[in-house]
Amino acid sequence: MVPDPARSRVEGRARLSGRRGAIPVLAGGFSLLETLFVSGLLVVLAGIAVPLMLSSLDASRTQGAAHYLAGRLNLARMEAVKRSVYVALRIEGQPSAYTYTFYVDGNRNGVRTPDISRNIDRPIGCPERLDEKFPGVAFGIVDGVTAIDDAGTLEAGSDPVRFGRSDLLSFSPGGSATSGTFYIRGRGKQQLAVRVLGVTGRIRVLRFDFRTAKWVSQ
Repeated sequence: MVPDPARSRVEGRARLSGRRGAIPVLAGGFSLLETLFVSGLLVVLAGIAVPLMLSSLDASRTQGAAHYLAGRLNLARMEAVKRSVYVALRIEGQPSAYTYTFYVDGNRNGVRTPDISRNIDRPIGCPERLDEKFPGVAFGIVDGVTAIDDAGTLEAGSDPVRFGRSDLLSFSPGGSATSGTFYIRGRGKQQLAVRVLGVTGRIRVLRFDFRTAKWVSQ
């Protein structure tokens, strides 16, 4: 009778596992030592991959928030030109939880805070917050970031919304705007900025490269 090779292997493993001090063999043909090694390797790889994935997700959300705000500002500029009236963005609240709302001029003298209080200049849409759509993202400045206009270092925690002393950024019927910059940060070391150029009303998204300490277009 010709011996069955498959049966011989199974019986050999059974005899091996029955010896004193032998390594247990699991049902799939892997030893316990091999299984533990593979499990440990998977844990190590997961420990490396998860932080990288979270960092990438943070960068993606921060960039998404900056481009979303830039898009909203572009829409406000188009609305001002279309209606032939001033349209403005108003910032309220604390820097870490800023709320912004768009308003339209109701009496042809520009969007003004007293007219907003008297409901003459009315809101377009509801108030918004960046972190409501992009968790972990907010208006803010990361340590070590330089100003866009010059080489001076910005102080971390200082005002991230910079368009003069007013809390209003206005777009005119001719397409010009209040000059200014919105600094946006993520949970990690992610720093972006939305820049509004006054004369042209052009809106740019910039990212701070910490390796070169320079702002680059996005």
